[in-house]
Amino acid sequence: MTLSPPRAPAAGLRRLAATLYGYAFLDDFVLLYPVYALLFADTGLSIWQTSSLFALWSLTGVLLEVPSGAWADAVSRRLLLWLGPLLTSVGFALWVLIPSYPAFAAGFVLWGIRGALGSGALEALVYEELVRLGAADRYARLMGRARAAGLLAVMAAMGGAGPVFGYGGYPAVGAASVLVCLLTAAIATRFPEHPAPSGGGAGWAATLRAGLAAVRAGRSLRRALLLVPAVGAVWGALDEYTPLLVRETGVPDAEVPLLLLLIWTGATAGSLAAGPAERLGDRGLAWLLTGSAAALAAGAGAGTPAALVLVAVAFGGFQLATVLADVRLQHRIEDAGRATLTSVASLGTGLATVLVYAGYAAVASHASHGTVFALFALVYVGTAVTVARSG
Repeated sequence: MTLSPPRAPAAGLRRLAATLYGYAFLDDFVLLYPVYALLFADTGLSIWQTSSLFALWSLTGVLLEVPSGAWADAVSRRLLLWLGPLLTSVGFALWVLIPSYPAFAAGFVLWGIRGALGSGALEALVYEELVRLGAADRYARLMGRARAAGLLAVMAAMGGAGPVFGYGGYPAVGAASVLVCLLTAAIATRFPEHPAPSGGGAGWAATLRAGLAAVRAGRSLRRALLLVPAVGAVWGALDEYTPLLVRETGVPDAEVPLLLLLIWTGATAGSLAAGPAERLGDRGLAWLLTGSAAALAAGAGAGTPAALVLVAVAFGGFQLATVLADVRLQHRIEDAGRATLTSVASLGTGLATVLVYAGYAAVASHASHGTVFALFALVYVGTAVTVARSG
């Protein structure tokens, strides 16, 4: 009698993938994203007050990034993944029910906590579930598609925010955003989590110490960890300034969103290429970074709408490199402390991003946005040389 192969791993993989894609899409399908800056302005906030809110948001995430990762390893990653969206829903409700500076500040603190809770926990849960299913080689493909789902959600939110806002103003947009957060939390409860987190009751502080000790002891792990912020920080920060770059090409403001969608499409394509590109070695990754940097410098420096196609190509390359850097890190982490070490990498990205913001503000006061983009593209040439030499 011929025994048929077990179907449980395949069924488990399908459940994990479906949950991951749904979670990634809903997590970024927030209609408040395209209009919350307008809400702040209409409430009467000054530019200084708005900037202070962004700083509070970033500071909250930086302070809690690593402790939350250790907590995920010691307690439950799934718990953090559904708790985070609930906190964000409370913050968004405060924004539209009692729009004021204190309410906006409280919302950004909750949003920052939510970001810290999810960072590291998601990657660790997905990778270890794939290991359990004997499909760790699918991590790049799954995470690339999940990132693409998130980018598609952002584009969908850009398209959907206008009609909803026209129908019911900020209350309608806020209610839709709160509903999406609740759905995200519900989806998160569907994540499988086997086995229990590795903390074993030792507590998050002990888990954190063990994770940092592994970084100090492992040269390969340390390189992989540093590669994550080296790849993701610069282009992630530049993304916030792409509307200004597009406007600088001379297009009417009404066409700016369409060209932004072009750039987001490039980033989405980069995410979808993660699976096939996982085989890229150090030299391949170095060439990817160099080519993307050249495309960014040429596209941004040209100052024409047509050249933004090159910016889209560059963002696609950087998005792909970001996913591949995470894949390398996950492959080099032992089972213990995975969320902790992933959060350490995210902390590095957050700190480097703040430095890019400061550098951009300093240079942009004396140069065009296209010039600033081109100058920051040079950073990736140095990263590419380092990656090639390390190989």
